[in-house]
Amino acid sequence: MKAIVYHEFCRPPVVEDVPEPEPPEDGAVIRVMASGICLSDWHGWMGHDPLITLPHVPGHEFAGEIEATGASATRFRRGDRVTIPFVAGCGSCPQCCAGNHHICDNQYQPGFSGWGSFAEFVAVRYADVNLVPLPGDIDYVSAASLGCRFATAYRGIVEQGRVKAGDWLVVFGCGGVGLAAIMIAKALGARPIGIDIETSKLAKAAALGAEAVLDARAVSDIVEAIRDLTSGGAAVSVDALGSPETSSNSIASLRKQGRHVQLGLLVGEQSSCAVPMDLVIARELEIVGSHGMQAHKYEKMLAMVLDGKLEPSSLVGRTVALEDAVSVLPAMDRSDSAGITVINRF
Repeated sequence: MKAIVYHEFCRPPVVEDVPEPEPPEDGAVIRVMASGICLSDWHGWMGHDPLITLPHVPGHEFAGEIEATGASATRFRRGDRVTIPFVAGCGSCPQCCAGNHHICDNQYQPGFSGWGSFAEFVAVRYADVNLVPLPGDIDYVSAASLGCRFATAYRGIVEQGRVKAGDWLVVFGCGGVGLAAIMIAKALGARPIGIDIETSKLAKAAALGAEAVLDARAVSDIVEAIRDLTSGGAAVSVDALGSPETSSNSIASLRKQGRHVQLGLLVGEQSSCAVPMDLVIARELEIVGSHGMQAHKYEKMLAMVLDGKLEPSSLVGRTVALEDAVSVLPAMDRSDSAGITVINRF
């Protein structure tokens, strides 16, 4: 099969012919019909993820059809249309037994702990617990955006942020996960604000329902601008980029007893950044993380998609062929394009 492979971190990936995977005993092989290209894939290519061993095939946001299943995987059959969260829980550890499969003690992450979906086929573990049936009304390209950025934003906004109608929500970083957060918040009746430094991304945020957008390069004090706009601060703030500056500004832009949700990854030397703890104490703020979403939680999110309340397809900026993705991946950190890039031609 054709797959994108890198043999060294930070070196150009290439398209190669590699053996087709066999289904694990408890898993499945999926024919990939669409796969999103995510900044997390770029972090992996940079060598920021300790789960990756070389050579490696990236890709963790995907949808497709079951090609084969392992002997102990019984819930799905060949030809079933499916997607899967980027974290596959084992189903039996204490976290999974508590319903928290997304932080499983024995988690499997295609594209990180195993070869991923920048390929014609991908193998996954724990199929019965984690595969999500894909309704026929949801196309593969749209579904490919759900497994990481959209689902992470959904859980971050709905469960971790507890956003409700009328809340001011500020989103720092209008990439894929930030735009998804704005769309979801708008669907809930909240009042989202988008922050970025790229005009195309700010325009996309406004088109998706942001009540206001602010160019962080053009505003001398972004925190004060938000506090003025919201008459005292946002009820919920989201760092969807992942940097010490955006994380700190997100926390500082909250009203008293507000909630900060960290969606963007902070890696390497930035992974232990300073927190304005004086504000956390004085304003009784909450700081929470959001690491994907469990497969058993997808039903409500998919229902909102089928009802037309959420339109993940509107987040897709462009589609590319597998061969084109070798140049897209290394440039993810420099991309100024609005929306998600999805591979849909293999």
